[in-house]
Amino acid sequence: MVNRDRFVVGDETWAKVEALLPGKATDSGVTARDNRLFLEAVLWRVRTGLPWRDLPSDFGNWNSVFQRFRRWAVAGVFDRIFERLSGEPDLEYALIDGTIVSTHQKASGAKGGLKIRPSGAHAAA
Repeated sequence: MVNRDRFVVGDETWAKVEALLPGKATDSGVTARDNRLFLEAVLWRVRTGLPWRDLPSDFGNWNSVFQRFRRWAVAGVFDRIFERLSGEPDLEYALIDGTIVSTHQKASGAKGGLKIRPSGAHAAA
């Protein structure tokens, strides 16, 4: 079962992109049936990196979700969403530390140079 508390599209973000999406909740048919849940399904797939076939059934039939994803991609819906949100980055998960970024030893002011000591035979000559 999908935990809706872990969805990533908050109310503020949803308000910004809702009008950009095809169909409306009041339209007949299934085109706009729960656009927010569909968007969460796409984001789940991107976050996990798993195949569409492994999409939890709470998001709907995986093939239907995939086909809708393809239609939106061809129609440029995701481009519109990106354009709308790209000027306002969400830095909630931004993190840089030594496990991610490494620098050359000289960048920290360490003394460089050859660390090999000559053997005793070469030193005596």
